[in-house]
Amino acid sequence: MKKTLSTRILAFAAACSMLMAGTSCGSSTQNSAQNGGSSAVQEDVSLKNVMDKKQLVLGLDASFPPMGFTDENNEIIGFDIDVAQEVCDRMGIELVKQPINWDTKEQDLNVGRIDCIWNGMSINASRQEQMNLSEPYMKNEMIFVVPADSKVKSMDDLSGKTVGVQAGSTAQEILEGWDKYPEITPSPLEDNVEALRQMELGFSDAVFLDSVVANYLITSNNKDYVVLPGNLEAEEYAIGFRKNDQALRDEVQKTLSAMKADGKLGEISTEWFGSDVTTVK
Repeated sequence: MKKTLSTRILAFAAACSMLMAGTSCGSSTQNSAQNGGSSAVQEDVSLKNVMDKKQLVLGLDASFPPMGFTDENNEIIGFDIDVAQEVCDRMGIELVKQPINWDTKEQDLNVGRIDCIWNGMSINASRQEQMNLSEPYMKNEMIFVVPADSKVKSMDDLSGKTVGVQAGSTAQEILEGWDKYPEITPSPLEDNVEALRQMELGFSDAVFLDSVVANYLITSNNKDYVVLPGNLEAEEYAIGFRKNDQALRDEVQKTLSAMKADGKLGEISTEWFGSDVTTVK
């Protein structure tokens, strides 16, 4: 009886020992997988992917002159387009221009429909958090435009008025957060061109938009608009990449800097704005 009990005790001890060994071995494998698997930093293949497919897909609102817009021949042109084309030429890849809904641009970027957002995109805290932004390449101001015959002569006259603004833009964010005249009614629309058209038709009293866009439309189309004195906020434009796409972002930035140094960026800027207004270093 003692021998049988002793045998059972020894067998039980052996089983426990094997179980503990198995558990320890399993933990080691799990820890190894965790250390070398899901918690490991993923390799950045953003530049490799673009170079392998030999194209950069640029997302833009195709109605944002002069940065990127559709002309009378249904071709997408603009300052940003010319700059991006030169960058792609130097990288030896094709530029693919992909119009997107500006209100959902971050989703298009993150799901991989586009490789970057390059279309007069203003820098703000939200975009810095959601995207990997390039260095600023141009300055901009947010201004109000009214019809030339409007009774609105200054920003003080905007109280109680309806103001058109592009949906999903920093202009909308700034306008809706402006507490000086809470009586203003923002009217979000698909793009600035539509906002200005609605103003011309009398559906709004003013449009709040980028000075770059306003000045271009006024001068190139001989529009009878007036820019109100002053501005709400100064901004800077940048290119947006996916948060972890550092290699692609750095290659584009390096190419832009080279274009600034050899004068090509200034040449493109002069064609669109009359002088080199870029801020690339």
